[in-house]
Amino acid sequence: MSKIANSGKKRLVLLTGVTGYVGGRLLKILESKNLDIRCLTRRPEALESRVSSQTEVFLGDVTHIDNLERAMAGVDTAYYLVHSMGSDKDFEQQDRQAASTFAQVAKSAGVKRIIYLGGLGNDEEKLSIHLRSRQEVGKILRSFGVQTIEFRASIVIGSGSLSFELIRAITERLPVLITPRWVNVPAQPISIIDLLQYLYDAIDIDFDTSKVFEIGGADRVSYGDLIREYARQRNLKRFIISVPVLTPKLSSVWLGLVTPLYARIGRKLIDSIRYPTVVRDTSARDCFEIKPRRINEAIAEALTNEGPGIRRNSLV
Repeated sequence: MSKIANSGKKRLVLLTGVTGYVGGRLLKILESKNLDIRCLTRRPEALESRVSSQTEVFLGDVTHIDNLERAMAGVDTAYYLVHSMGSDKDFEQQDRQAASTFAQVAKSAGVKRIIYLGGLGNDEEKLSIHLRSRQEVGKILRSFGVQTIEFRASIVIGSGSLSFELIRAITERLPVLITPRWVNVPAQPISIIDLLQYLYDAIDIDFDTSKVFEIGGADRVSYGDLIREYARQRNLKRFIISVPVLTPKLSSVWLGLVTPLYARIGRKLIDSIRYPTVVRDTSARDCFEIKPRRINEAIAEALTNEGPGIRRNSLV
């Protein structure tokens, strides 16, 4: 088991994606530790009421070298928590450019470690465009020579997570669910609390080379199972009828009708859900002292905790 090496010295951490779901919650954890935090964002006004007075906020974009050079000056560890899935343009090319620029500048600035959150999926089999792009980004980050810790995760269970809010929306609104076949595809969801713990621990864990870790919760389930468990905890009677006729295109339209939140990224989301996202390499369990939560625990916490969660007796 690798050890957490904490020298006790303050270090400068760069956080990207801070206005997103995971980044915003990670920010609060990092601020509570003995770290200097610098955030890079295109919308600094969105952070004014969310950051502490000690946290630096830089206006910038991961695709612009001049922005990154200023932001990475003196940085020890950099989090890469951005993606272009919501873009109307060629998000694959955008992600390639952004990852290449980020890794290039990190190398020049002497950054010691990049921590990246990607997506689960068997790269030896067919993947969705989105999952393929997420894994390609990890390879690009590693290719420039900066040590990179890549976490590959499936569905994130937590209040505010896109996947969880999809489950919430369709379960709350529809007593009878006529669903496409993808509701039966296996996944290994992870609690947002466990995910944040992995991301935090990756700052100090002792490795000499880049690593890829597949992380997930204690259970392998499907979207259908998640809907049933959510309904059970909310005391809702729900019936799921799976039909084979809803193509990915029709499924994205179906999602848009059920919840407008998904109209913009519906097709890309469905393309990813259609493929299994389960942990095959269990090395994360050996290297990190984290015991992943079960699905019933993760959903219960998501229903009761609307803010960023922190593992008890560990980060608190």
